[in-house]
Amino acid sequence: MEIQGYNIPDDLYYEEHHFWVRKEGDILVMGMDDFAQKLAGDIAYVQLPFEGKMLSAGNKFAKVESGKWVGKVFAPVDGEILTSNSELEKEPGLINQDCYGSGWMYKIKPNNSSDLEMLIHEAGAIEKWMLGDIEKYKKK
Repeated sequence: MEIQGYNIPDDLYYEEHHFWVRKEGDILVMGMDDFAQKLAGDIAYVQLPFEGKMLSAGNKFAKVESGKWVGKVFAPVDGEILTSNSELEKEPGLINQDCYGSGWMYKIKPNNSSDLEMLIHEAGAIEKWMLGDIEKYKKK
């Protein structure tokens, strides 16, 4: 779905800091959404946490940097980092080029798959959240 020029697929789950989550079997794939990558500008660095790192929902576990911005990455669910996208070490701009595809960031094994229900999901909820954030960031 497109919301005021931002590509925000409505089949994904979103955490409030503009990272998406896609369920692939028992694993969750996570990345930065189109709104965040456009707001940040050219991504220059992505912190890739070690495999096996335990995550607690809502806690910071990594960071992303552009020339004008340093952002924190918050865990969408309780779980464990299975792997990070090592391609981002060489080419962090993959996030800008294809944030929902080759620019994915982390794969997480959730402790409880029902934690996804705590994230923003379904077209109406996503649109309301996005329109609110677009308005909020316009004022900054």
